[in-house]
Amino acid sequence: MTDSPEGAPGIPDDPPPFPAFEVLGSEQVYSSPWCGLRRDRVRLPSGGEIEHHLFELPEAVTVVPLLEDGRVLLIGQYRYSHGRTHWELPAGRLAAGEAPQDGAARELREETGHAAARWEGLPGFFPLNGISAHYAHAFVAHGCREVGAPEREPSEQILTRAFARSEIEALLDSGRLQDAFAALPLLHWLRRADLG
Repeated sequence: MTDSPEGAPGIPDDPPPFPAFEVLGSEQVYSSPWCGLRRDRVRLPSGGEIEHHLFELPEAVTVVPLLEDGRVLLIGQYRYSHGRTHWELPAGRLAAGEAPQDGAARELREETGHAAARWEGLPGFFPLNGISAHYAHAFVAHGCREVGAPEREPSEQILTRAFARSEIEALLDSGRLQDAFAALPLLHWLRRADLG
């Protein structure tokens, strides 16, 4: 699941692992095709017991779409959870058994109508580390071009717009890119582009 090279020269090691908590019991509180909620009872190394509530989501993908002219394609999307429309990257959950890059290509096509000439992996991340094992795979889609109309879900309200690198940097620097699925991969992409 990790996308970073362990033990590579110049890269500090991860901290030594703590012992895992002993699971004393687990109960599925809620389950739907979208998400689940699980309550685990665990024993701490001190001997005490606590409940951990875990939010269950399938793995996800997020894509930095680079157009053939070097601009980045972002989507403006309405989010019911907080009632705002903001700039994001094409992203979504993986279907059962779907390979991450296949899921990234599908999300790019469905949300923007674009396809990529070449794919590059970026470091993935845990967006809900404290309450979920949910993991997001990240990619750069190079040489994107429009291949058809988007195939959006009925609940998706989305528009697309191409941004120059300087505009992406301005959005990041101003704090206007508030979606972690967009901000973190874009920062990784910019860093890699600078290291070139």
